[in-house]
Amino acid sequence: MTKITFIEHDGTEHTVEAVNGLTVMETAIRNMVPGIDADCGGACACATCHVYVDPAWEDKTGERSSMEQSMLDFASDVEASSRLSCQIKVSDALDGLVVRLPEQQG
Repeated sequence: MTKITFIEHDGTEHTVEAVNGLTVMETAIRNMVPGIDADCGGACACATCHVYVDPAWEDKTGERSSMEQSMLDFASDVEASSRLSCQIKVSDALDGLVVRLPEQQG
C-alpha cells in the first residue's frame, strides 16, 4: 500500500495508507486527517483541500491544470509547491509522499 504523510501547520504528522486510484484528498478524508475540508467533494470547485507538496515529490505529483491554478487563486498562503489534493491521484509512484497543510483553508 502507498503511504502518505500529512503534516499539519503545527508540525503534527499523520502517516496513512492510501488506496491507489483515489486522490490525496480522498485519502485524507477517509483517514480523518484534520485540515482538509474538501467542501466541494473533489470537483476542483473550491480550494479547501490545499496542500504544499514536499519539493522532493513535485515531479511525481504532476503539474497543475489551468482549472486547478484558477482555484488556487481562492486559497490562502499559496506557495510554488501549492496543489489541490483532489487533483493528485494516488499510485505506487507516490509511496512516501509528504504534504504540508496550510494554517487555514480557503
